Amino acid sequence: MIEYPGFIAVETGEDNSLPLAIAWALSDGTVKHTLIQPDEQWLDDEMLSLNGYDLDDLRYLGVSPLDVLRELEGDHFNETLYTAGVQDDEAALSRLFDDFGVDPFIELAPASRLYPDLGAGEWSRARNELFGDMGLEPLRPEHEVQVMLELHKRLVDEQG
Repeated sequence: MIEYPGFIAVETGEDNSLPLAIAWALSDGTVKHTLIQPDEQWLDDEMLSLNGYDLDDLRYLGVSPLDVLRELEGDHFNETLYTAGVQDDEAALSRLFDDFGVDPFIELAPASRLYPDLGAGEWSRARNELFGDMGLEPLRPEHEVQVMLELHKRLVDEQG
């Protein structure tokens, strides 16, 4: 049984800091995913971009940002989580931590760092190919995490 690293992805509005949805992987390869209820102070911006989401869906189907942070903390306290887009995910997570006064309890690192034998850009190319092969969308966090899990499995199998 393969043990997976913690992968994480956050979908944001066009400003790259408004968190709309989040997904992360557990060590057994399970993916947790949810929409994020927007905090009312986030909605003051009249140029708000919701990336095609309906505001009512986010409000009623989403989970409160504090509950998202609690769940993430329960799964990955004091761990490094790996992401395909460190700056974008970092900006969105910083907004969650900062706006709710929570000290960051995770660190983000590029997922490509897990595979030092791959040349520059090889991990990204393989990831992009997998999106096509699996018929998934790159900007959806649950799809991002599924692709990183599958790519990890393939790379570990090649080494083993």
